[in-house]
Amino acid sequence: MAKRDYYDVLGVAKSADAAEIKSAYRKLAIKFHPDKNPDDKEAEEKFKEAAEAYEILSNPEKRQRYDQFGHSGNAASGFGGGGMNMDDIFSQFGDIFGGGSPFESFFGGGSRSGGGRRVQRGSNLRIKVKLTLEEIAKGVEKKVKVNKQVHCHTCGGTGAKDKSSYHTCNTCGGSGSVRRVTNTILGQMQTTSTCPTCNGEGVEITSKCTACKGEGLERGEETISINIPAGVSEGMQLSMSGKGNAAPRGGVPGDLIILIEEVPHEHLKRDGINIIYDLYINFADAALGTSVEIPTIDGKAKIKIDPGTQGGKILRLKGKGVPEVNSYHKGDQLVYVNVWTPKAVSPEERSLLEKLKGSVNFKPQPGKSEKSFFERIKEYFE
Repeated sequence: MAKRDYYDVLGVAKSADAAEIKSAYRKLAIKFHPDKNPDDKEAEEKFKEAAEAYEILSNPEKRQRYDQFGHSGNAASGFGGGGMNMDDIFSQFGDIFGGGSPFESFFGGGSRSGGGRRVQRGSNLRIKVKLTLEEIAKGVEKKVKVNKQVHCHTCGGTGAKDKSSYHTCNTCGGSGSVRRVTNTILGQMQTTSTCPTCNGEGVEITSKCTACKGEGLERGEETISINIPAGVSEGMQLSMSGKGNAAPRGGVPGDLIILIEEVPHEHLKRDGINIIYDLYINFADAALGTSVEIPTIDGKAKIKIDPGTQGGKILRLKGKGVPEVNSYHKGDQLVYVNVWTPKAVSPEERSLLEKLKGSVNFKPQPGKSEKSFFERIKEYFE
């Protein structure tokens, strides 16, 4: 089933500011929260859908890409915010309620795993990936080595010296939160707060790992395979969920942000999804016609230059451009014909040109079919 428009999901206009987007998400999150709708799969899917929409629209960079490219701008070839699970949502957007779920104090914490346990999140990583025009046109798989925080190999990320050096918190029973009942004139009021013993982690460490000093992290290197879709452009950012820095003691890892850089081509230039090539021919070839070989992103191609070709003529090679991201539509290669005028001539050449310049056929006689420079530019953009 096709994804709904993120603005429609949150019920806001495309001109909505950050405060309006946050408020709209909060209302939907409360309405479809799993604690309020236990065992309701439809409500759970709407809760996830709202969280995914908020993830994109609350981030200025992701929102800009979404406004420009739609869902493909952030979810191309496995990238983006799709496929969020409940742990991701609660760890990323728990602060939308001002700390924890608003239902914990009213519904006893609900049925989600971990209760009020605090889940830490690793930081995001940013890398740059350089791509040639050929790689951009066809898509490519890149393997990159990323230096980042990984789980400690000694303790496996627990932060404890060994398996007997940590246990479930006795104060909160592993939930990470404690509940208190207070008698008021309105009756009993139940409140929920972070467990003071384990600081919300649900686990107590009695003896820390000597290698990582209890953090559960160390510096390491990981080789990551990145499938980059065809049609990406300079400055576009893609994200891989969970491939950033690891989080302390089994938390949610951050994301890997990939910034695209285009390597300039020796002969070709890119203009959106079209490829531009400047072809220079001499006066004789322009007058008599010829065949020339030109570079394309698919290799060499031979094109025909008709007799009497004028400088400034634009030849179009259909489908020889760059595809749109996540689309079957491809641009064209536009060949700009430039008639080269010699900057210096020999005495023999000068003599020949003197004889020819008085010829009737050498006098400019533009017909109605000849288009001016501005007409050609207008035609190109249309």
